[in-house]
Order: sequence, then structure tokens, then C-alpha cells
Amino acid sequence: MTDLLKPRDGEDVEAAVAWALAEGKTLEIVGHGSKRGIARAAQWDLSLDLSALSGVTLYEPEELILSAKAGTPIAEIEALLAKHNQELAFEPMDYGPVFGAAPNLDGKSRGTIAGVLAANLSGPRRIKAGAARDHFLGFTAVSGRGETFKSGGRVVKNVTGYDLCKVLAGSYGTLAAMTDVTVKVLPRAETEETLLILGLDDAAAVRAMSAAMGSSNDVSGAAHCPAPLAASLQAEAGTALTALRLEGVAPSVVHRRRGLETLLKPFGEIAVLEAAASRDVWRVIRNVMPFTGGARALWRISVAPTRGHEVAAAIEGAEYFYDWAGGLIWAALPAADDGGAARVRRAVAGNGHATLIRAPAAIRASVPVFEPQDAGLAALTKRVKESFDPKGIFGSGRMWAGV
Repeated sequence: MTDLLKPRDGEDVEAAVAWALAEGKTLEIVGHGSKRGIARAAQWDLSLDLSALSGVTLYEPEELILSAKAGTPIAEIEALLAKHNQELAFEPMDYGPVFGAAPNLDGKSRGTIAGVLAANLSGPRRIKAGAARDHFLGFTAVSGRGETFKSGGRVVKNVTGYDLCKVLAGSYGTLAAMTDVTVKVLPRAETEETLLILGLDDAAAVRAMSAAMGSSNDVSGAAHCPAPLAASLQAEAGTALTALRLEGVAPSVVHRRRGLETLLKPFGEIAVLEAAASRDVWRVIRNVMPFTGGARALWRISVAPTRGHEVAAAIEGAEYFYDWAGGLIWAALPAADDGGAARVRRAVAGNGHATLIRAPAAIRASVPVFEPQDAGLAALTKRVKESFDPKGIFGSGRMWAGV
């Protein structure tokens, strides 16, 4: 069983890394562990548990910035922002249900702020607000050299040196141990509505979502659930559902909804969900609840939105739904043999990239979990890794073998 180091502050983190360096130990960085299963089946000597580094250290609602210690629960941050009618606009998903945890009916996310940024998590609103990395302003971290360093700052426009936030976002704790982070926050919409188009096939749904996204109606969510999974969005659904979300002040939402109804009328029957029902639908989509728990392998596939239906159709035996107007496919396949890896990689080749989110350890050890890299990109990745962590103590082998 992996031993545990649980630092209390940034100085403890630096001391723990220095000790691991001296002893030749490898470290797995973990917060609440909600994303722990997303990795190659690598082994580490110890877990560096940052959950005790918790608490908001600065919040200036008027300046739209918030700083917090790395292990601060996302639920705590979301609750604080809600009191000021603000939010994390990139709408981070909660991976808990994917790995079998019961859904939080209050909508609050599991995990920590640094974990969300390290995984670059972004929900349905990414098509409007951008990814987590686009809201990541600065951090303090400990490198694999045992040195504390800082990057970015507490302003939205910062031109001091390299933008290392973009490097750490999506690195899954393999480059450095973040101890404090700063993010941009934004006002929360007063209300929302969702239009549901009933009964579209995948190709027609992509056309409808493309038309909506290309219009002036400021759509903040666009997803399509084929008939077999549509009941996950609405219990009584007996046909495919295409969902389009509008957010803002009430008069604007009503005006834009009418414009969208006119635009999409040729596609078929349309239903409208008011705020509460709309929030429920998007929580299901955001947290991938059609594939809650279960033994099937789960893939996250990113493609050009207009190609999504073609890529999905090419993955034999997959059950799937679309987010990001067709640009994100969540696909479940039987967890046998390679968990569908060969089929997924073949379908995605030249069209995007795929990550194996959930699968038994034996499969994660035998197939690439993250998108395989060509020789040039692999060499660059190796150089970046060595610049932050030359001894390879942080999560080595978690994303790609030997890195």
C-alpha cells in the first residue's frame, strides 16, 4: 500500500519534495482523489496529499478574482461565489459519478481547485467561456527540484514572463505540486432556459447545433443525446434529445429563446425547459451521468464539432452522447480486451484526440490512456518534464510511459 505524506502548508510541501528527492522516492499528487482513476496504471512510492492546504486566501468580487490554497474544495468555492452571484464560468465537471460516487443532488462538485486546474476540467459552457486554463491567472508551486516558484498574478492581464498556467493546466500533477492558485471569476446568469429538439438523428442534431452556435442567440450549452440515453436527461423521453441552453437576464433569455425557436423550427418539434429543469439537465450532461459507475470503459473524445457524428458512428459497439455542439463525445464500450482502444484510436485518427477516462487497471496498463504523441511532440513533452522535474519524482508514467 502506498504511504501517505500530508503537508500542512507550502513549506511542508517543499520539505516533503526535498525529502523525496534525497531518498529517491516518487510521489503521486492527490487532493480528494476524485480523478485518481484517470491515469496509466503506474506505481508511486508515496502519495502527497494536499487536502490539508485548504481555504480561500483572497476574494475580491469587484475585481473578479479569487485565490485559494490548492486543496480547497470546489464545493466551498462555488458556495462562496454563489453568495455574490458569481461563478467559475468554465463550469467544472464532477468526475465522482463516473467512478461510482452518488451524484450530489445540490449540484456541488467534488474535488479541489488545484485538481480541477491540473486536469483542465471544463463543462458544457466551454463553448462560450473557454476552458479552465483560460481562467487560471497564477499559482505558487513546488517543482521537482524541491524549489518553490510562482507564475502569473492577481490580475486578468499579466505579462510577467512565461504563462506557466497554460503548462500546468492539463498536466495532471506530473510537473509540480501547486500550493496556491488564483482564478478569474465571472457574474452568474440570473436565469436560464433550455430548448429541446425532439427526435433528431446524429447528423441532423449536429446541423441544428451548428446553426444555433452560428446565430446571434449566445448559446451557452449544446448537447445531443441519442434515443438509448435520452431518458438520462428526461425520464419520460422516448426519443433522441438535442439540448440548447440560453443564460442571462430574464428578458434577454426570452428574446433569444424566441429567436432560436424560429431558427430551429424546420428541424422538428421543440420543447422548452425553464430554469430548474434546465439546470437538472445540464448537471446530468456536465457530470456524464448517463455513464455513472458501471464496468464499461469510458472514453472522452475531442473532435471538430462538424465531424463528431462521423467519428462516433465509426466506433463499433459504442454507446455515446455529445457535448460542445458535437465537439466532445463521451463513449462507453465493453471493458474487455483493450476497452475498445483500437476502435477508438482508429476512428479518431486525424480527426482529434481521445482519453481513456475509466477502465480496469489491466487495460490502463496495456493501452495508451492519453492520446499517443508523435516523435516531435513526445520529445517536447520530455523536455518540459525534465525542466520542471528532472528526477521524475512527480507522477512519472501517469500520462505517457517514461515521462
